[in-house]
Amino acid sequence: MWRLGFFFHEIAFGLLSVFIPLYLVTPAIGGSLVDVGIMVSLALFCSIPASFFWGYICDKTRRYKRYILLSFFSSMVILFLFTLPFAQNRVVFILLYVLMSVLHVAHEAPKNVLIAEHYSREDWEWSYSFYEGLTEVGWFLGLVLGLFAFSSVIGFTATGIFYLCSSLNLVAVLLSIFLIADPLMIFERRLAGIERKLDFTFRGVETASRMLDGLPVEGRFRKDSFFSFGIGLVLFSLASSLFFTPLPVFFSTTLSLPTSMIFLVYMLNSGGALFGYFFIGRRARTIDATKQMQRLVLLRGILVFLLIGVVQLVFYPTAMAGLILCLMGFAYAVYYILMISLSMELIPAGKTGLFDVLIGIGAATGSFLGPYLAQMLGYLPQFIIAGVVFLAAFVILKLFS
Repeated sequence: MWRLGFFFHEIAFGLLSVFIPLYLVTPAIGGSLVDVGIMVSLALFCSIPASFFWGYICDKTRRYKRYILLSFFSSMVILFLFTLPFAQNRVVFILLYVLMSVLHVAHEAPKNVLIAEHYSREDWEWSYSFYEGLTEVGWFLGLVLGLFAFSSVIGFTATGIFYLCSSLNLVAVLLSIFLIADPLMIFERRLAGIERKLDFTFRGVETASRMLDGLPVEGRFRKDSFFSFGIGLVLFSLASSLFFTPLPVFFSTTLSLPTSMIFLVYMLNSGGALFGYFFIGRRARTIDATKQMQRLVLLRGILVFLLIGVVQLVFYPTAMAGLILCLMGFAYAVYYILMISLSMELIPAGKTGLFDVLIGIGAATGSFLGPYLAQMLGYLPQFIIAGVVFLAAFVILKLFS
């Protein structure tokens, strides 16, 4: 039940994920594609130290609820400020978005810790997938709201959209006040780390014993490298942002889709992710997480190149793009659950925010480069570069993890 506030929060941000980039380039604000990149990348770069700070301070104080409430409340207030006349200025709009992003990430590290500490290690993948699946339903409903909000039947104004999203965050705040409680004891992550070290030691002793007895050594004996794991996270995040940040504008300008249809395409992406979260759930403990992550990164890269072929050949581009985004959503969901569970084992307590920092570095860089490359070189070269970065992430995870 404590996740219910996150559900309403995600409804708002699912709608905003498509609406804000499109709104920034309308005559009301007067921004460009590069402005979209500057806004998103600046927000993510500023969120990097903020993520580390929120992760450190919540572990230091062992208080998690207050930072979740801060995230939801600040989003509610800033979304209301977007409705005021002074926010129509392009620079002010971008600065408000950056401020909202810095405060918004305050809930990420506490949320990860709450899940890790409320469940045993055996249930982490299931609990993370359940949380992500629930919030993905919220994200999907936000896209559905966007579809109807911009249809000819309803026709919401921009001000109405911001009022609606602000109200949804108010609901999230009220539900979180009553439903979220800090864990009484903090020990599950430490136990998982100890178990991982003991398992590594046991495999080392077993391997040495077999070698001394002249027996063949089965399997692989290598300690997981957090350094290479971190590089893989950064590259995957970089490629994802490089590809997705200018995508709504690409659909609007190059494919000439109406806004309601863009929301429909993104609904397919969200639907694929939703299926992926519930698919991986209990299965995650029975598979090799590292190998599956590698394959999913490779799949995302292949799908990017497939989208390039679809656009070039003009082969039902809208329908095929929706199908490709659906598959990309599924691949991301499975990848994310495996990755976040591994990260909670590898990242020590007190440095929880490091996970968001690594993802933020890649996302911030890609969020600027994506729109910039699209405007300077065109969308197809930008997509090719994104696909190459996905392949580079695959190679790093394959060779070093």
